Amino acid sequence: MRVRKLTFAALAVAAGLSLTACNGDDGTAQSDGSSSSSSSTSGGGSGSGGSEQGGGKDDSAGKSSAGSGSDAQAKAAKCRTDDLDITAKDSTIDGDDEGTVAVEFKNGGGRDCLLSGYAGVDLKTSEGDLSAERSGQESSPMVLKDGESVFFGVTYPLNESGGSGVKVSSLVITPPNETKSFSVEWPGAATLPVTDGSGSSVKVGPMGSAGQGGAS
Repeated sequence: MRVRKLTFAALAVAAGLSLTACNGDDGTAQSDGSSSSSSSTSGGGSGSGGSEQGGGKDDSAGKSSAGSGSDAQAKAAKCRTDDLDITAKDSTIDGDDEGTVAVEFKNGGGRDCLLSGYAGVDLKTSEGDLSAERSGQESSPMVLKDGESVFFGVTYPLNESGGSGVKVSSLVITPPNETKSFSVEWPGAATLPVTDGSGSSVKVGPMGSAGQGGAS
């Protein structure tokens, strides 16, 4: 009887130790699995990837906005003398106190170009060169489209003195911001009155100061 009781007690202790060891192994495996899954989510995955993608969209939007702004628009270059067909016609109206010549700039350069300010105008006369003075009218920059024209006026006093006056042969025109000139035959009255030399009696207006109708 004593020996049997000891045997039962030993079996009971062994069974208890075996059950405890089994439960400990299962708990440890579940804990390791849970920790690994959590690390994967916070370390990489959609959280980090979403942040990087968001940054990419912001950069793209900024570049698109800059590209569509005014810096991306082409600016017209200035009109060169060689780009312009320059002609002049008398546009004096009967009864006017002074004569008028309308000068036409027609853009034949194959591209739009920019005109800004006044053209330089000199008259070749029997008494030497006579430079026209600016009329003082406001001048605004303008883009002259390819194939289109703009007109400006040159005004001068009429010779009503009965004398021979000063003979005019040609008109020398220099487009705004250019150094190359172009000469055309003078289409206005044959002579100007003789002046005392105190100042130019010939005036030039800004771009657009003469109408197409006046020059036709």
